[in-house]
Amino acid sequence: MTERKTLRLGVIGGSGFYRMDGVRVVREHDLDTPFGRPSDLLVEAEIDGRTVVFLPRHGRGHMLLPSEVRYRANIHALKQLGVTNVLAVGAVGIMKEHIIPGDMVVPDQIFDRTRGNRQSTFFGDGVVGHVSFADPFCAEMRGLVARAAQTKGAAVHEGGTYVCMEGPQFSTRAESHFYRRAADATVIGMTALPEAKLAREAEMCYAVLSMGTDYDCWHEQEGDVDIESVLAILKANTRMANAVVKEISGLLPESSDCECLRAARDAIITAPDAISDEAKHRLSVLYGHYLDGTG
Repeated sequence: MTERKTLRLGVIGGSGFYRMDGVRVVREHDLDTPFGRPSDLLVEAEIDGRTVVFLPRHGRGHMLLPSEVRYRANIHALKQLGVTNVLAVGAVGIMKEHIIPGDMVVPDQIFDRTRGNRQSTFFGDGVVGHVSFADPFCAEMRGLVARAAQTKGAAVHEGGTYVCMEGPQFSTRAESHFYRRAADATVIGMTALPEAKLAREAEMCYAVLSMGTDYDCWHEQEGDVDIESVLAILKANTRMANAVVKEISGLLPESSDCECLRAARDAIITAPDAISDEAKHRLSVLYGHYLDGTG
């Protein structure tokens, strides 16, 4: 019988979403990891008797560029606190005409246009591993996110492709048209990668709630993206995101046997006797149950 795991929700807040309002804060965690320090303190909160861990992706005060976000440390720190399910909230540009600013999108695919200078794996330095990433977002988690957003009255679009660009500049007009044609992009953002890859390696159920703020620069009848209009939409979207988080906390089941929760079970291909004690220690939080033969 497949083992069911007890679930705990973690929330990574993106642009404009730096804290959770209306919740009881239990404590703040100042953690360190083998991959450096996370973007900020992790806030452990209680919502209707359930624990939720919140982390602002860019740090409070928005101090980190998308390429400077401490992705590995962030995911590792959430793992340390027992998080199994991650809701990642972020602002995005809209790439489809039927979606309007203020709408929410829960994508099911992702297209990588980052430049490779973001550290996107926990493996390496003596340990080789490969996890499946064909379906980058957890289907169960996506369903919960969409249901929660609909319940709170958001206009929600399920499915579609998230193009993750490097930033911090917005797209050129040529790039914007290219992503719409070549990748059939639904939304475009700067932070879902390598976050989604790391969450899969860390055996977490990960989904994105993308908050549409603008039409990038492809739409001929709309003005090009500008930060003032983006911030206005973000303010309204952040209120909705807070409500959605509280709803998801109530919808999240107590346990699950989702495949994401054992995604790395057969990932490590390095011979056990070739893995150093240092590497085992570095990866103990993530893969200790596999490396010691108990998983």
